[in-house]
Amino acid sequence: MPASRSFASVDEYIAAADPKARDILRTLRSTVSDAVPDADECISYQMPALRHKKVFFYFAAFKKHIGIYPPVHDLTLAAELSRYRGPKGNLQFPLSEPMPYGLIARVAQALAKQYAAQES
Repeated sequence: MPASRSFASVDEYIAAADPKARDILRTLRSTVSDAVPDADECISYQMPALRHKKVFFYFAAFKKHIGIYPPVHDLTLAAELSRYRGPKGNLQFPLSEPMPYGLIARVAQALAKQYAAQES
């Protein structure tokens, strides 16, 4: 996805994504929205995101993977996420493998909980 592109909506972001990633992005969008139903969808840093008072979950399509940001600090998920950890703790899910939507939903829930605790 071109770095200089500006998106007004998640629909616009998905429409501009590589055709190989579009269905994955649509399913991911639905999965995380169902996992955290009280969150609002938005575009932040030109990526699809979820927010509840503040943005807590971002996802983006890249040439070879789907990126999830920011790093999650839930120790119960650490072992399951270890193979997907990127160099800065972000998550990278290869497009060449089946997408672990259930795991990603749990990441969204953990990040929502993590950020809610920071608001208190």
